[in-house]
Amino acid sequence: MSLRNALLALLRVGPMSGYELQKQFSLSVGHVWHAPDSQIYPELRKMESEGLIEGEEQARGERGTRRLYHVTPAGDEAFLSWMRAPLDYSRVRDPAHLRAAYLENTTPDAAREFLHGHLAQWRSEREQWQREIELIDALQSPMLVRRLAVTPAAEHDATVAFKRFSYEGLVARADAEIIWAERGLELLQRLGY
Repeated sequence: MSLRNALLALLRVGPMSGYELQKQFSLSVGHVWHAPDSQIYPELRKMESEGLIEGEEQARGERGTRRLYHVTPAGDEAFLSWMRAPLDYSRVRDPAHLRAAYLENTTPDAAREFLHGHLAQWRSEREQWQREIELIDALQSPMLVRRLAVTPAAEHDATVAFKRFSYEGLVARADAEIIWAERGLELLQRLGY
């Protein structure tokens, strides 16, 4: 259900084609909700059939068209209802921590390689999220700029603050995973791996 809400959040900023949604998704909400491109178009069709969004064909060039989607009042209400409702947390499914619980079943080299890979992944994620914070602070984040353009000026500070708050949480998560993997490497050394 969160893919739907992520798409509604993007479309509430303004009409977009499926292609534009895919690009904006990966640059914005894709940092907090992963969805492959193959899931976006079917969800758009489903949302349109349920009256949450409307699509209209728009001329593109001399021969082509594109479908431009916008949120309906029902879609706007569905999004706001989701925002007001208590969050339904999912149970954790974490393959890295599952693997770590059984590292004694692999070779020392494989265990180290796994932890170094985990470090590289989370350092990369942290760097990406930190760059996004810098763009937010400079008011250069593309989706933030679009949001601010349709947000009353009195709400700009809150919009920027909450966007930053979201990415601060992602950076904190990356920091925790980096510390955890570093501790794992120390543990391997202490155990003689």
